[in-house]
Amino acid sequence: MGTHMDKMPGDGTDPIESLRGGGGEALAKLFAEHRDRLRRMVELRIDARLRSRLDASDVLQEAYLDVARDLAAYLADPKLPPLLWLRLHVGRRLTTLHRHHLGTKMRDAGLEIALYQGALPEASSAALASMLLGRHTSPTQAAERAERLLRVQEALNSLDPIDREMLALRHFEHLGRAEAAQVLGITQEAGSKRYFRALKRLKDALASLPGGWEGL
Repeated sequence: MGTHMDKMPGDGTDPIESLRGGGGEALAKLFAEHRDRLRRMVELRIDARLRSRLDASDVLQEAYLDVARDLAAYLADPKLPPLLWLRLHVGRRLTTLHRHHLGTKMRDAGLEIALYQGALPEASSAALASMLLGRHTSPTQAAERAERLLRVQEALNSLDPIDREMLALRHFEHLGRAEAAQVLGITQEAGSKRYFRALKRLKDALASLPGGWEGL
């Protein structure tokens, strides 16, 4: 499949072999090492209506229980690199929580990106815009920030959904080329083209903001 199994940071060992040899302790270590990226994934994709009711840490805690239950089956046939396996369970748990809390108020299924055996919530333009501004702008007046937030969100909405998702995967979740391409079911070459095209379009749009833009 052309996937690469990332080495465990610092020890040079294969994470799947570590999971086979270390069981629950190795799983806890693996989850902890990827926790920041998994948390970012949740923050980008959690429905805005649930932000006051659901915390990303709660989603991750529930997802960890799902991962632990699936460990034996995963090790018997590890089709995905460990990070993408963890990410898949986090996405599924978030989808389940969306459906539990929102029911018939769920967003149109067309707003979900089909990944693996189901559809996981896509990264929202509002969350991406907020993350961008939170990182790269100094404190400003509320009205100015709101204007910039709207402009950034409009720029993100102008991208094709798969390009926006590739941007989220590579730039915000910090997935590698192979990982991001596998998530979206496209070749690495196609994924790289989409990523750089999306990045350029977003930079061009951000450059037109009042006061310009630096740091992307």
